[in-house]
Amino acid sequence: MTHKIKIIAAIAVLSVCLAQGACGAQRVSLNRGWLFHRGDVAGAESPSFDSSHWEVVNVPHDYQISQPWVAPGDDEKADADNPVANVASRLSSRGFKEMGSGWYRKTLHADAEWKGKRVLLDFGGIMLVGDVYLNGERVGGTDYGYLGFEVDVSGKLRYGEDNVIAVRADTGKPENSRWYTGGGLYRDVDVVITDPGLYFTRHPLYITTPVAEMDTATVNIQAEVANMAFDTDSLRIRTVIRSPGGKIVHDSTRAHCFNRRQKIKEYQADSLVIVNPALWDCDNPNLYTAELTLYRPDGSVADQAASRFGIRKLEYSPESGLRLNGRKVLLKGIANHHTLGALGAAAYPAAMEKRIRLLKDFGFNHIRCSHNPYSESFMDLCDEYGILVVDEIYDKWLTQYAGGRRDWMEQWPRDVPEWVRRDRNHPCVVMWSLGNELQLLWDIPYADWGVTPYRMQKALLDRYDRTRPVTVAMHPRGRSEKTDSLPAPLALETDVASYNYRYMYFPGDGRRFPWMMFYQSEANTSNMGPNYFDMDLDKVIGLAYWGMIDYLGESAGWPAKGWEQGVFDISLEPKPNAYFLKSYFKEDEPLVHIAVYEEEEPYIWNDIQMGGRRLSDHWNYPEGVVLKLYTYTNADEVELRVNGKSLGRRRNDRSDSRKRNRVMWENVPYEAGMVEALAFNDGSAEPVASHSVETSGSAVGLEIEADNADWRADGVDLQHIRVEAVDARGRRDVGACQLLTFSVEGPAEIVGVINGDNRSDELMSGNTRSLYNGTATVILRSLPEPGNVTLKVSAPGFEEKILSLKSR
Repeated sequence: MTHKIKIIAAIAVLSVCLAQGACGAQRVSLNRGWLFHRGDVAGAESPSFDSSHWEVVNVPHDYQISQPWVAPGDDEKADADNPVANVASRLSSRGFKEMGSGWYRKTLHADAEWKGKRVLLDFGGIMLVGDVYLNGERVGGTDYGYLGFEVDVSGKLRYGEDNVIAVRADTGKPENSRWYTGGGLYRDVDVVITDPGLYFTRHPLYITTPVAEMDTATVNIQAEVANMAFDTDSLRIRTVIRSPGGKIVHDSTRAHCFNRRQKIKEYQADSLVIVNPALWDCDNPNLYTAELTLYRPDGSVADQAASRFGIRKLEYSPESGLRLNGRKVLLKGIANHHTLGALGAAAYPAAMEKRIRLLKDFGFNHIRCSHNPYSESFMDLCDEYGILVVDEIYDKWLTQYAGGRRDWMEQWPRDVPEWVRRDRNHPCVVMWSLGNELQLLWDIPYADWGVTPYRMQKALLDRYDRTRPVTVAMHPRGRSEKTDSLPAPLALETDVASYNYRYMYFPGDGRRFPWMMFYQSEANTSNMGPNYFDMDLDKVIGLAYWGMIDYLGESAGWPAKGWEQGVFDISLEPKPNAYFLKSYFKEDEPLVHIAVYEEEEPYIWNDIQMGGRRLSDHWNYPEGVVLKLYTYTNADEVELRVNGKSLGRRRNDRSDSRKRNRVMWENVPYEAGMVEALAFNDGSAEPVASHSVETSGSAVGLEIEADNADWRADGVDLQHIRVEAVDARGRRDVGACQLLTFSVEGPAEIVGVINGDNRSDELMSGNTRSLYNGTATVILRSLPEPGNVTLKVSAPGFEEKILSLKSR
């Protein structure tokens, strides 16, 4: 017995299109109604296999996130002689989740109208590797789950009947990744139906803007077409360009020559001029849309393809770093892994958007995709929000880190074209990165510290895009083998010299090799401030702070389940030093923020000191204790008051990068009540910014707040609902740690529960989660049917809270 899904409305529309021959390729989501089994099962690919007892899941889905934590064994635990042994323990890098496989099954009814068409199964990715079966036969798969693929099943479907799709996903061995990857069908799955003999290929459009000025722009469009059906010398293609507001600004139809012996060909579809274009940049991310229609010789529509693009000009130079549309832009960024907190690897656009909005609010304009391609929906969001992306394909150039089951030298020629063709039309992508921290590995192919593999990959990359520079992020220890005073040979080969952490090498390397352009591809939290201010900001391209959002994996030791050095915790609550970062990322926005220093937590990671100050921004301490405070500010001076009594004013010492925007107050006696910071600029009688923190009482109730006012009933959109424990005056009680229980009624389901404690043994799935620092978050996923949704939140000692929502 198998589980059958009916896609009635979509199939009805699709059948009309196919019958009339009036539509191009049709795409239907297969995300809902999969049956899932954790672990290997013999015969699960067989159509006759009984999976009726399996769990029903919806894609995107990460099967690892709900697995229990696996603590390290006694022989792995740290001791005085080896205090960071857990960094190298079996599962610390992978988030203390066991490795393993999972099976998915789904029944797809192949409409009889599909017969004679080209039918594809399109997978956005399978983590970490995967195999796809149709009616018991392996028809495709992936050896590198960060990239998508399609499988042509036209000749294998049973038309007019049910067909069984089975997918086996595998997370590989612990050593196949240095971070938590998640596992399973973590991105979209679709079925695509096209004309059998005349169609646009996969990722067919290539759009460039060689001229992008305020008064005029030139847009070049290339398209790749497959003609397997018609013996003709030319084919007609219509090109329509729509402005950001939807207005047609170009419409032309031309015949394109076609060599009868060439079945697949790239066309220069059009080169056109747009007057007074709306340029794309970080503040005004204007997006045009190109729509191409391919006609059969009889004039009917064979296929259509569309892509958004931005009109913008990138210029790089050693003198000014990056200029966007003629204006200097400094990358102020984050380098993080692809996972999304309680959702694991499941690629929900709403969760990505929430993070992008948070980052923009704190002054970030840049994301480095570390160390693999993110989902296509992520790139779409960066286009929409004006985020500048360094798009990275690999970690190390070794089989071990590229899926683990196909030799990397066989893998990269398949991966690079898929990656570049998928992302090249996104205006957000401003640099390609081929790898990370690999130049000191002796076992990289050709034994020349990565130079030859880089040249080979770049030659292939250039085949598909030459509009952006190419780089590789350098390991902090990987200088020249001959002398540590010189850059690694690979750093001299790349278009941009990307150094992880070692910004102090920029001036000397720039003097010796004046053509070099510099980007700090990773910067550490513990050195925030100096690693920004000590760069020549007029010349460098920018920087990306490592792990600014806490994540699973790369733990420094149990019980930490992952990285804890971010300025946002894993539930996206800002830590105090997030405001320090904001003070210089948004230097024109006056700011002051109080941070109470608690303790130092330094440790060495990758030869770099990580960790640092443990800070808080509450005012609940034992009476009489003496505290050390920081006031983060971009103003000229700060006044600190405790219960209205001034402790004086102190200058923002901009002459010392270790002190700049970070005013220290030592020996502050604690008194319950309120601490307040007032920021002043020279000549201002009134404060330009202020921040205060009050002593809170014990919590007497819960407050809940949803984040999505336009919740779509599409089966994928999310609500992140924050719960906060408050005292009688509505102030957060940071000591509240009660266990919350969630229940939901209506067309929605709970897909994640989380707080900011990355050391908690509680799972991120289910319907319960404890408060941490007085907060927790529950994440709801809409169902495809709109309606009223009721969330109930209960906890011992508190009145039950009810939140009414509506999906549309």
